[in-house]
Amino acid sequence: MITLNGIDDIKARVGQELGVSDWDDVTQEKIDAFADATGDHQWIHVDPERAAQTPFGGTIAHGYYTLSLAPKFSYALYEVTNVAFALNYGVNKVRFPSPLPVGSRVRMRATIASVDDIPGGIQMATALTFERDGGEKPVCVAETLVRIYAG
Repeated sequence: MITLNGIDDIKARVGQELGVSDWDDVTQEKIDAFADATGDHQWIHVDPERAAQTPFGGTIAHGYYTLSLAPKFSYALYEVTNVAFALNYGVNKVRFPSPLPVGSRVRMRATIASVDDIPGGIQMATALTFERDGGEKPVCVAETLVRIYAG
């Protein structure tokens, strides 16, 4: 785990990788729970028999399921100290270059892409790459934004 010790430390680390998370198992139970939470019961995610007839050979995770793992993985990779608070500000871009099949494993790599001054603090953009174990291409790439306010 990396500790980002205040705004000056964050600024000094632009371009640096924050780390790579542990692998996380993608199970049908997790996908079904996500479908229930979001109301997205599209069959490619929740109907293993029907999805088996597709080129994927089975169900695949929702793209937003993959993206929703960002907080979990981020908390395992780094912490921010000596600031008042931080807020999720949004996402600049998100792409899902390849599917994430149920039964596979996923992890996330994070890098501080940029830091901009805002009133009272900074806005940090973090480049996230979600990788499937054994996959040739990422399953998700995103640039998230966090606003961090000085203490």
